[in-house]
Amino acid sequence: MLSLCVIARDEADRIGRCLRSVPIATERIVVVDEATTDATAEVAEALGARVIVAPFPGHVAQKNRALSHAAGEWILSLDADEWLDPRACAALEAALASPGDAAGFSFARCSEWSGRSMRHGRWFPDRKVRVVRTGAGSWVGDDPHDRLAVPGSVVPLRGEIRHAPYRNLAEHVGTIDRYSRVHAAALAARGVRARAWDPMLRPVLHFVDAALCRGAYKDGVEGLAVAMLGAIHVHLKWARLRALVR
Repeated sequence: MLSLCVIARDEADRIGRCLRSVPIATERIVVVDEATTDATAEVAEALGARVIVAPFPGHVAQKNRALSHAAGEWILSLDADEWLDPRACAALEAALASPGDAAGFSFARCSEWSGRSMRHGRWFPDRKVRVVRTGAGSWVGDDPHDRLAVPGSVVPLRGEIRHAPYRNLAEHVGTIDRYSRVHAAALAARGVRARAWDPMLRPVLHFVDAALCRGAYKDGVEGLAVAMLGAIHVHLKWARLRALVR
C-alpha cells in the first residue's frame, strides 16, 4: 500500500535509520547514485529495499526516477538523512487507512545541527509535502531545491520528519560552497542580476531575520551558528552571481 522512495549517495551510515523509521512501508526503493563509493546499496538491500543503481542527473530527475519505480498506492519520499518520528509514522498510518479525497500529506520537518534540534529560525517548521498518491504528483524545481508538487488537496499531519543534514561543520561549509555556486548559476540562467549592495546587505538581512525575527537565538549557540552560516551562503551566492554576470 505504501512505497518508501529514497535517493542516496555515500549514505551507508544513515540509510538504515531512514528505512527503519517507516515500518508501515510495504515496499522500499532506494535509487543509489552510481558514483557511490561506500556500502549504501548493500545496507539498503539488507533491510529489504529494492536498490536501483543509476547515474545522478540531478535531484529532481533522480527523485522522479524513484517515483516511477514505486508500485504502492501511496508514495512517501524521504532523503537519506531524514527519518519519520514515531508520531508521524502513526499519523500517516491512520491517514492512509482513511484518506478521503486527499491527494497528498505533509509534515513539519525539524533539522538538527551539532546534535541540537533547531526549533526556531529559518529551519523550522519547514513543512514538506512528502506523501502522494501514485501518479498524482511529481518533483519539480531548480536543483538542489526541489519540491513535491501535488495537484489537489494536501492534508497536514502530526509528527515530524527529522533531519540531520550535516555530519559535521566541514560538511556544512562544503555544502555551502557547492550549493552557492549552483544557486548563482541558476539565477544567472534566469536573467537575474546582482546589484553592488546585494552581496553585503542581503546576508545582514538574512541573519537579522533568522536570529532575531524568527528567534534562532532561542536555540542557543547552535541556532546563532546556523543563522550565521545561512548568511555566509547568501553572501557567496550573490557575490558569485555578480561575478558571473559582470
